[in-house]
Amino acid sequence: MNVRRSAAALAASAVLCAGAAPAALAAPSPSAPAAPVIPSGLFGKKDPTYDGVWRQSFALLAQQTAGVKPAKEAVAWLAGQQCANGGFASFRADASAACDDKTMYDTNATSMAVQALQALGGQDAAVKKGVDWLKSVQNEDGGWAFVPGTPSEGSSTSLVISALAAAGEKPAEVKSKAGKSAYEGLLAFQLGCAAEPAADRGAFGYQPADGKLAANADATAAAVLAGLGQGSVVAPAATDTPAAALACPATGAADPAAAAQGAAGHLAETLKKDGHLTAVTPGADQPTADTGNTADAVIALAAAGHKQSAAGALEWLKANSAQWSKDSPAALGTLVLVAHATGTDPKSFGGTDLVTALNATGPAPQTGDAAASKSGKAEKDEKDTDSNANVWWIVGAGLAAGMGIGVLLSGRRKKNQL
Repeated sequence: MNVRRSAAALAASAVLCAGAAPAALAAPSPSAPAAPVIPSGLFGKKDPTYDGVWRQSFALLAQQTAGVKPAKEAVAWLAGQQCANGGFASFRADASAACDDKTMYDTNATSMAVQALQALGGQDAAVKKGVDWLKSVQNEDGGWAFVPGTPSEGSSTSLVISALAAAGEKPAEVKSKAGKSAYEGLLAFQLGCAAEPAADRGAFGYQPADGKLAANADATAAAVLAGLGQGSVVAPAATDTPAAALACPATGAADPAAAAQGAAGHLAETLKKDGHLTAVTPGADQPTADTGNTADAVIALAAAGHKQSAAGALEWLKANSAQWSKDSPAALGTLVLVAHATGTDPKSFGGTDLVTALNATGPAPQTGDAAASKSGKAEKDEKDTDSNANVWWIVGAGLAAGMGIGVLLSGRRKKNQL
């Protein structure tokens, strides 16, 4: 989906600006502001306002995983986005200006930046500052929100836990001021043995609506990694077992790993219907293929030791992800991580060399791949800036009206084409 990450940021903005006059969001802006200049060290050529740190983190993490040494300027750009307190915003056009009380911090961007910087090595101070900041914005219930200070939700809680685990922290020991652990915060979002319909049992929800959780693919896939104490880089499993449904009735104390396996079972069963996940996008009345969450589901199942349960979805991605991932650092990076988790060659993924395609979206890496990547890098003239800006206004208007915030936020970050 093209607007996943942007919609998440706009939804967060709508939450923060709920007190603004409704008329301000009643219609698209007659003259959209100019998009920021794309920094030379940043991956991607589209407006980075809502996903700059996110896509950079995925690109660098994927390059490192594929054995490519990222460009120094790309690493420096990401590290330079960090605020003095350790947190990251989605994007800062002027990183030389100090962050202040107007800075819109982003737990998702911070979590992915922590993972990328940890994987790159030599960034211990930045990683520690990022981890400390994430701990400082933990909600009393043990979870996290996309925007600090707002209610916890399943997707962001999972992503933060994965970042903490990747950085060497023990999530069970990361506790809020009220004494709730990160895992307590996470498990509150699982649909348990009493959930109806029964097919939703084991899934995780984004956030309760009218006191009830609904199964959410994004939150569920992220929760599998979090419950297993895994980051986004998943090594191929040595063994392979079929995914199983959540064990019911539940016995004993809540166990994050068991919860993760139940979530994996839900994903595996859901994938059987179409061979991929689906979602209803804002403004649509019929579900369409959800490529981004399908990729996440494959990584989650691989992490849980169920490669065969993900095999059909993996083949679907090979055949159907090219257009979705074209020129998108976050999407290409995610597919590289899919390939890594499943033991697939990222240089021959459904006929696509993902590594070369990813390298071509940013500064030439410090490897033998640099020349080929640089020659394949096209400087495209982005003609859709104005129309995209109007989309953001329209989506923002819907969000401010309270329509679809949970769906858009749960679809957050990673896979958009910005």
